[in-house]
Amino acid sequence: MAVDDLPSRRFPWTIIAGLGAAAAVYALLLLASGSLRPRARSPSSAGGGFEPTTTAGESPRRPAPEGMVWIPGGEFSMGCDDPRRKPFGGGDPMPDARPIHRVAVDGLWMDRTEVTNDQFAAFVAATGYVTVAETPPSAEDFPGAPPENLVAGSIVFSPPEGPVPLDNHYSWWNYIPGADWRHPTGPGSSIEGRGDDPVVQVAYADALAYATWAGKRLPTEAEWEFAARGGLAGATYPWGDEFLPGGKAMANTWQGRFPGENTAEDGFPGASPVASFPANGYGLHDISGNVWEWCSDWYRPDSYARDVRRDGQVVRNPQGPDTSHDPQEPGQAKRVLRGGSFMCTDQYCSRYIVGTRGKGEVSSGANHIGFRCVLPGK
Repeated sequence: MAVDDLPSRRFPWTIIAGLGAAAAVYALLLLASGSLRPRARSPSSAGGGFEPTTTAGESPRRPAPEGMVWIPGGEFSMGCDDPRRKPFGGGDPMPDARPIHRVAVDGLWMDRTEVTNDQFAAFVAATGYVTVAETPPSAEDFPGAPPENLVAGSIVFSPPEGPVPLDNHYSWWNYIPGADWRHPTGPGSSIEGRGDDPVVQVAYADALAYATWAGKRLPTEAEWEFAARGGLAGATYPWGDEFLPGGKAMANTWQGRFPGENTAEDGFPGASPVASFPANGYGLHDISGNVWEWCSDWYRPDSYARDVRRDGQVVRNPQGPDTSHDPQEPGQAKRVLRGGSFMCTDQYCSRYIVGTRGKGEVSSGANHIGFRCVLPGK
């Protein structure tokens, strides 16, 4: 990953590809709440193959860990029907989120919010951990790359000055030397006074390292979606089926013309402090929008088809496929990302819809990617 001498210049494809960052940028783009009481919906009202969610009724075996909420576990319909005919549904049919299928997960504790800058700073202070973005790429990993291109940094959203075609994501992404979790958009930025913002610019290994230090782990994709639905079966969003109930923003997403104009009608032009929007039925904040969240599963577009059992039985505690495969970028190792971000819009990426899926190259972060952790209930 490299940058030209002038920071306003876009990366030539040959420079980016020489350092393996083209895959990362592309993956990141394709990736690219009043609390509600959980309720079940009838199969007829759920539509799209959704059946009622049932909870296991199991009780936690330990007191509530600080900052975590209990997710009771149970059985639900996992996936997403084609959202294109829905208001704010966007233009992507979301084929990798089908078939909708029945899944059962065990109860667990989940972080009420995304991990914050203050929490990640405590981890770094205790361990001396250095993130992927803070580590210069090695010549061994990128043979043939010019030494001057081997600089630490990360991928940053850079809004263009005017309208651009939406089929060229390089129009709004730059690799910025010096961008990292302390400097989310580059050396001139800071997290000072933003301790309650979600930590970003974290690669998968960084999220995993924090979770291990905290005595937790990253959620599976199934655990994440069960928790995100908050007891609602087949709802389009974690809070229901209306994107702006009563005209109220329920999540931090994009308003205005993407990618150059964000009117910030929801109050935030970028990531917002955690819990700025209402929680879902299980007490989870920012489960839709704000920043993407790493899950432990490898990404494959056919994961659900591979999970579905021919005998029709419920898939229990799925862990995801053994390997990653993205036909758009074969050979690039990718993990699942969930929840969408402040950049999501029906013009380009409507993955604030609760059953949709994202993906990220494991060594790459960006200023719209974070995470939350879970703790098994048993």
